[in-house]
Amino acid sequence: MQRSQAARTLPSLMTDADAATSKDAPTDNDGDTSVVTTTGLSKEYGGRPIFEGVDLDIAPGAMTAVIGPNGIGKTTLLKTLLGHVDPTAGTVTYTGPVVDRPMGYLPQEPAFRPQFTVSETVAFYASLVDAAVDTEALLREVNLSEARNRRVSALSGGMRRLLAVAQAVLGDPPVVCCDEPASGLAPSMARRVFESLAGRAADGMAVIVASHTLSLVETYADHVVILESGGVAAAGSPTDLIERYDAADLWAVYDTVIDPAAGDDSATSNGAARRGDDEPTDQDTAAADATPESGGQS
Repeated sequence: MQRSQAARTLPSLMTDADAATSKDAPTDNDGDTSVVTTTGLSKEYGGRPIFEGVDLDIAPGAMTAVIGPNGIGKTTLLKTLLGHVDPTAGTVTYTGPVVDRPMGYLPQEPAFRPQFTVSETVAFYASLVDAAVDTEALLREVNLSEARNRRVSALSGGMRRLLAVAQAVLGDPPVVCCDEPASGLAPSMARRVFESLAGRAADGMAVIVASHTLSLVETYADHVVILESGGVAAAGSPTDLIERYDAADLWAVYDTVIDPAAGDDSATSNGAARRGDDEPTDQDTAAADATPESGGQS
């Protein structure tokens, strides 16, 4: 992963797929500096393509949401950005500031030591970061101050996800990748997770979120990338996409862009499924079982 000192400019996201989608489509790319750039990014497992030719410019100070059906490659894309998975072709270039921890990661299923308290967990991860960490301020930010002395084993799923947000942003990495941060959470708790991440984006962090919860994506994301079989199907701000496809909301955009014949039941609206639920289908499970553990495709 290449590194260079980036100019301090504010957000924009644009992909080459935008131009292909519509020459007249409105964009908010005015040439601002990106913190992560992908060029011709492709990944396949056992000869099976996961995504192909993905060109992205991820800018600081914005939340970028990656949406798409189950098994389409959202998790693999995040892990490729992080350097956890090597691409089959193409490049990922980090052009942000040179720091010890350029990227943070919030996995879909965060795992912490159950016997640790919330404060002890944050302190443990803070000890791994070469930067001063105000544990109390961080717990206030993610609304866990009152649970600081509670053991992880006693936390609800939503509170563990908030703790994972705190872990992901420790040391103020310029970029944080979050895999399904609202999956399985009650609507109010899911909103708190997105609010916390949106606050970090407002402070200048590049927040990249893979999510099926389209209502929260529409509310909090600055930019949306829709993945379809083969790569990026469409990209832009939620408002731009809604206007471009003459749609009522982001769900309607998604339903137009993603082939309904594919039978996707993964996206949710207002925290509830529009078609089915957001659990993996038997086909998704079979595909995941055939995939190396380090490269999930959700």
